[in-house]
Amino acid sequence: MNAYTTILSALPEDFPAAILLVQHQHASAENRLPWLLARYCALPVIAPEDKEPILPGHIYVAPPGYHMLVDSDETVAFSVGRPVHFSRPAIDELFFSAATVYGSRLTGVILTGANEDGAAGCEYIQRRGGLTIAQSPVSSEAPVMPEAAIKTGAISRVLDLERIGPFLAEHLSG
Repeated sequence: MNAYTTILSALPEDFPAAILLVQHQHASAENRLPWLLARYCALPVIAPEDKEPILPGHIYVAPPGYHMLVDSDETVAFSVGRPVHFSRPAIDELFFSAATVYGSRLTGVILTGANEDGAAGCEYIQRRGGLTIAQSPVSSEAPVMPEAAIKTGAISRVLDLERIGPFLAEHLSG
């Protein structure tokens, strides 16, 4: 949670982009992450419903046990498809759907983690013209996930954790 709070606390109230956040969680976990994150940031944190519109300046947190996707009408969709890298929700599933809808307007961020989820999604984001960011492995508690994404050659920027929030605020605000 430290990675999320470090980044989200650096974003201004007028941050112009939606954030869709996937945390690997067991399906039986309580959906407390939106409540916990809301204490650290100025943006509204949402536990979305299926078909909820994705609005700028809001943070949408994938619920435990479901892949969170972006539908073509820019709404949230949920899937109980097979786990990816033993995870549901999975980052790759979100990145594939979001890159299909948003193309070059998408920025994908890979943070600390213990498997390769998100690496293939970063490659797809890059192919669709989007920007990809990986947390530097040296600033990661578990470097496997950012290392896997970096190894694909599809990462636009590798940044220390403390630099990601300010970079997003500057890059996406103007």
